[in-house]
Amino acid sequence: MKKIITIIFLLVSVLNIYAQDDLLSMLPDDKTTEPVTGTFKATRIISGQSIETVAGHHLEYRVSHRFGPINSGSYQLYGLDQGYIYMGFEYGINDNLMVGLGRSTEQKMLNVFTKMRLLKQKTEGGTPVSITLMGEAYADMLRYPTEDSRTNLSKYSYMAQALIARKISDKLSLQIMPTFLYRNRNNVHGETNEVISMGVAGRYKLTKRTALVGEYYYVLPNQIATKYKDALSFGFDIETGGHVFSLHFTNSTGMITKQFLAETVDSWADGGVHFGFNLGRSFGLGKKYKGQHKVPVK
Repeated sequence: MKKIITIIFLLVSVLNIYAQDDLLSMLPDDKTTEPVTGTFKATRIISGQSIETVAGHHLEYRVSHRFGPINSGSYQLYGLDQGYIYMGFEYGINDNLMVGLGRSTEQKMLNVFTKMRLLKQKTEGGTPVSITLMGEAYADMLRYPTEDSRTNLSKYSYMAQALIARKISDKLSLQIMPTFLYRNRNNVHGETNEVISMGVAGRYKLTKRTALVGEYYYVLPNQIATKYKDALSFGFDIETGGHVFSLHFTNSTGMITKQFLAETVDSWADGGVHFGFNLGRSFGLGKKYKGQHKVPVK
């Protein structure tokens, strides 16, 4: 765990250096353009991350819940008798840099991550896309039998991701997510330690406070066991002033990138679909933000 904390600390430090105004000053200076806001309304789309970051000096508490698969039948009330939870805290160091910490009941997985907004899309004639970089580390906290071949180091995995998005119109936003995952140990014979994938996601605004969202992660061939499937999810977002509430259906049990990217076993084709929801609540810290705990509607 000390190694994970050290790696994340160094990553945050490096990103913070490059997040300063001198980086933005390298871009063309077009005073007629304005930054585009509200590409997505939360730091998550469904399972995966969006380009958005928590506002500076704000703390967000996040809860995600997944029920069992619908095809588990009436005895399990079509999945509602089963449940998996992810809880986490995310903090905005400034408006362009955030860090997060969370834990999932699935595999008792811990994750720590940082996100930095590198570029912001601007209105016509300006920067065409927004780009956010992300680094994440994971620790499997399950207790294994003493004769198991796993070592402490083998429980750790790492991920690097670029989030590239464009707000096409007031209603439509699209995002792609090239992702590199490294696992210290293969859990299934024939898998590779490295997993490279490409994700695509979108958001379509229905009303001022509701939107449809979807995401899909394609894993390149010959990296994971054939029993694992690509993660596909669809959802419905509702903004309720203090938070964004997301209802969704997905074939993935895991709610952490390592899990849904390389360990999704269920398939939409045979009814292996999970119902779930995400809920995030943001709090401004300090006197400046007293009473300002609402998500702005854009």
